[in-house]
Amino acid sequence: MKTYIAKTVEEALLKASEAENVAVEELCYEVIEEKRGLFSKKAEIAVYDITDAINYGKEYLQGIIKSFGLTAEIEEKYEDGIIRLTINSDHNSVLIGKNGKTLQSMNELVRIALNNKFARRYRILLDINEYKNDKYGKLVKLAKRVAKEVQQTHIKVDLDPMPSDERRIIHNALTRYNNIKTDSEGCGNKRHITISYIENKE
Repeated sequence: MKTYIAKTVEEALLKASEAENVAVEELCYEVIEEKRGLFSKKAEIAVYDITDAINYGKEYLQGIIKSFGLTAEIEEKYEDGIIRLTINSDHNSVLIGKNGKTLQSMNELVRIALNNKFARRYRILLDINEYKNDKYGKLVKLAKRVAKEVQQTHIKVDLDPMPSDERRIIHNALTRYNNIKTDSEGCGNKRHITISYIENKE
C-alpha cells in the first residue's frame, strides 16, 4: 500500500496515477482523509496493488480456517489474472467438505471480502492437495464423453450445477468440438452448463 497526499482527492489520484503509471480509473484506492477547510485543503488516499489484495485474501482465509478450530499453511500465487491460494492442512477432508462444498464456500467468502475491501472484482481460486486440479480433470473427461454423445444423438444435455471456475474449464475443453455448443444457464447455485448440437460448426 502506498499513500498520496494532495489538496483534493482528484489531485491525489492524478499524483498516484503518474507515480504508478496506471490510469486513474484503474487505480484501486481508498480515501484515508479529506479536509475541506476555509483556509486549507488536504486529501490523503491509499493505493493498493495486487500484493495487497493477495495478502488480505490470505489473512482472511486464515481467519476462516481458525474459526473451524484448525490451522493451515497457505501458499499464494498470482497467475493468469487469478489469485490462487493453496491450503496445506492436516484436516484436508474437513476443509474440502462433501463434494467440495466447504472449499467452494470458503472460496466465495474470500472473493466477496476482497471485492468489498478493494471495490473491484478479483478472481480467486482456493485449492487443497490438488483437489481442484483433480476435479477439473474428471470434469473434462465427463464433458468430452457427453459431447460425443450429443454429436451422435443431437439431444441437448444439462450438466449438474457447478461453480464458475468449473464451468469455465468445460467451456474451454469443448470450444473446438465440431457441432457442439456450450452455454451457462440458470441463476445462483442452480447455474449449470448445457451441451447442445449445432449444425456446421467447424
